[in-house]
Amino acid sequence: MEKATQIFGLRAIIEAINSGDTIEKVFLQKGLRGDLFKQLEQTARKNRISISYVPVEKLNKLSDKNHQGAIATLSPIAYQDLETIALQVVESGKNPLFLLLDEITDVRNFGAIIRTAECAGVHAIIVGKQGAAPINGDTVKTSAGAVFKIPICKVDHIKDAVFMLQSMDIVVVAATEKTDSSIYDIDLKVPAAIIMGSEGRGINPSILKLVNHKAKLPLLGDIESLNVSVACGALLYEAVRQRM
Repeated sequence: MEKATQIFGLRAIIEAINSGDTIEKVFLQKGLRGDLFKQLEQTARKNRISISYVPVEKLNKLSDKNHQGAIATLSPIAYQDLETIALQVVESGKNPLFLLLDEITDVRNFGAIIRTAECAGVHAIIVGKQGAAPINGDTVKTSAGAVFKIPICKVDHIKDAVFMLQSMDIVVVAATEKTDSSIYDIDLKVPAAIIMGSEGRGINPSILKLVNHKAKLPLLGDIESLNVSVACGALLYEAVRQRM
């Protein structure tokens, strides 16, 4: 983890949150007590910042600074507001293409997906506040800098984003093996948003119930699944092919 993307100490982290710094996650030492500790917990939760309770050995591994039992990781980008971005795209007359990521946890997969999305002309990437991979040095490197060129929006729940996009007549397509429909049979020339699920679990069943279409890629070999970043590339470029 890059030292430049960290804040150390209870009071420093509280002040950073209150000043509006884009904090990805707060690591707190297990068993820590005290008024300042409670204040940090409350401040982080109020601002919907993910908290991870870890042994002191983990904190010492993250940093050799005097961390006081608390380390926060900063995002190198400022997250965008989804509603603002979506309205801008629709009002500009462009044909919207959005990408939603339901708890992609591997930073390199995340970076590769960001790179492909930028190349495919995706207007914004949408992630949830909980369970999503952080944007750190590995993400930036794997994205080849694309992380700075495409809007990334963070929402309380992916469901909220689905409802919002559908209210703007954007068709939501879930990439899942739990369907008989091929991606090649789905009309992606219309305003569309594609959802990719996590590496292990796939898309949350409660989200699958909300989408307009479910679609899968054909798998012709013996392996039962593709790497999520590879699958994402194939799906996005099917949209590109149809729109050209």
